[in-house]
Amino acid sequence: MKMKNNNFMRFYESRAENIRNFYYHPSYALEQKLMDCIIRCQETEAKDILDQINLLERATLAGEPLRSIKNSLICSCTLFTRAIINGGALPEDAFSLSDVMIRQVEKTDNIEDLKQLEYEMVSCFIDTLKSTDRLEYNQVVNRAITFIHQEIFHDITLEKIAEYAGVHPGYLSKIFKVSVGMIIPEYINRKKIEDSKYFLLHSNSRLSEIAHMFGYCNQSYYTSLFKKYTGITPGQYKSAQVKPKFGS
Repeated sequence: MKMKNNNFMRFYESRAENIRNFYYHPSYALEQKLMDCIIRCQETEAKDILDQINLLERATLAGEPLRSIKNSLICSCTLFTRAIINGGALPEDAFSLSDVMIRQVEKTDNIEDLKQLEYEMVSCFIDTLKSTDRLEYNQVVNRAITFIHQEIFHDITLEKIAEYAGVHPGYLSKIFKVSVGMIIPEYINRKKIEDSKYFLLHSNSRLSEIAHMFGYCNQSYYTSLFKKYTGITPGQYKSAQVKPKFGS
C-alpha cells in the first residue's frame, strides 16, 4: 500500500511539474492519427503528424536529457510495433524490427541524431508493413490482441479474451491461429518476453522479479521461454546490448 501511495504521489508531482512548465502530453487523438497513418502505410502523412507532436515539448522521462529522449523513442517504437501488427504484419517481424530499432536508439548518443531517428523509424516500420504478406485481421482478432496488450501484466485466460472479443472461446482459438499464425498462448508468451526486454535494459530488477511481474511462476521458466523465442538467455541479452553512457 505504501508503494502504491508513493507511485500516486510521484504521478501528481510529475503532473504538477508539467503544468508549471506549460507541458502537456501529445493528445490521444494525434497519437491515434499517427498510428492510423502507419497502419495505412501513409508515410508522408505520418511524418506530418509526427511534426505536430514534436512541436510540443517532450515529457521528461529521465533525469538526464539524453536518457530521457531515448526512453521517449523506445515508447514510440513500442507504439509503431503495435501499429504494424494491427495493420497485418507478422508479430515476429514487428518484434524483430523493434529489437533493431531499440538497439539503434541505445547506441546513438547525439540528441539531434535521435530526433531524426524517430522519423527513420516511421519509414522502417511502414516499409516492413508494405513488404510483408499482410494478414487482414478481422474485428474479433483485433479485439483479442488489444485485450492481450492491455492485460499483459495480469492473468490472461482464453475465456477472458473471448469474453472481451464477444465470441466463443473455441471459435476465437481457431480464427486467431488462422489469422495470426500462432496459437493464443504462444502469442501471449512472445508478447511478455518482448515487453520484458525493456525491464532487463532499463531497470535494476532481478530476473526473478521480472519473471513474477509477467506472471511466470519462477525465474527458470521465464529464462527457458526467453531463450526459446530469442535464442539467448536474459542475461546474455542484457550483456549484448550497448550500455547508455550516462554523464558523458
